[in-house]
Amino acid sequence: MALLEVSDLHAHYGAIEALKGISLTVEDGDVVTLIGSNGAGKSTTLRCISGLTPPSGGSLTFAGQDLTRVAPHEIVTRGIALSPEGRRCFSRMTVRENLDLGAYRRRGPAIAADLERVFTLFPRLKERESQRAGTMSGGEQQMLAIGRALMASPRLLLLDEPSLGIAPVLVDRIYQTISEIHSLGMAILLVEQNANRALDAASRGYVLETGRIALADRTSSLQRDPRVQEAYLGT
Repeated sequence: MALLEVSDLHAHYGAIEALKGISLTVEDGDVVTLIGSNGAGKSTTLRCISGLTPPSGGSLTFAGQDLTRVAPHEIVTRGIALSPEGRRCFSRMTVRENLDLGAYRRRGPAIAADLERVFTLFPRLKERESQRAGTMSGGEQQMLAIGRALMASPRLLLLDEPSLGIAPVLVDRIYQTISEIHSLGMAILLVEQNANRALDAASRGYVLETGRIALADRTSSLQRDPRVQEAYLGT
């Protein structure tokens, strides 16, 4: 049994059907990516998994438990954390306060160890621990958004567009850290428009087109697929 199983998932925004029967799996400790153009349904898929957008059909199973109608805060407690598109940091709060909020459903001494782990992964956050999040660069805020999600101590980390709108040198650092997080044994589901980055980082991938999965394969095979090369890799 996969760690995460998404089966025939549908989602609507009013009369608009954003997801039209998505099915995918993430194994424990795996890195899986969703690629596709704007409006393909990538972010909606993550929002359904994290409980922020209730699905209108289909099912979600995590670690053998049904999550289809579970509240977002309970999904975090069960082991799924989202680093959202656009970062969504609390701009008037400090870096440390943002990180503390990531652990709001937890208790005990392990929180301090996880905070140190985040500071080890992102030394810049340690340097700016007392700085207001809204005064940091986009790349630094992205580090903070990922760090905040890690403070929930998830088994599955959802990353929504981690390279969007940040400087290339910081994109390199973000993806280096994603690799380091994976080396710790954490499963990752990565949504990314930068298909080259995403396919390099993941072992399996799904290509979404207008709310449906058009292709699913090992990322090495997707990188060689002429359809993927032409549409997403610029070759």
